[in-house]
Amino acid sequence: MAVGAVAYVGAVDPNQPGHYPTCPFLLLTGLQCPGCGSLRTLHALAHGDVGTALGLNVLTVAMVPVLAFFWARWAVARARGVPTRRKAGDPRAIWGLFAVVVVFWVVRNLPFGTFLAA
Repeated sequence: MAVGAVAYVGAVDPNQPGHYPTCPFLLLTGLQCPGCGSLRTLHALAHGDVGTALGLNVLTVAMVPVLAFFWARWAVARARGVPTRRKAGDPRAIWGLFAVVVVFWVVRNLPFGTFLAA
């Protein structure tokens, strides 16, 4: 499903109006959420344009390899018949990721953080 979703975003350009809905947070507040620009980022990555992707949402670019690693680890475990983990993991890592997302969210909406907002 993930490959299909990325293939769809790669084929249907999110830069063209009318293909995808507007971010509800952006629509209601005028501020960008941590995910704003992610569809355009994935579209750029699908076309090999890493520079544009980094300019749109650096957090998404940073998280793609992390998510790919965890997905691959899960897929290998499932293929081998090994039980997959049910625990979320180390709470410090989860809270650390949460803190990174919140800081990214706040900074990209401040005047000096406009380079993070696409």
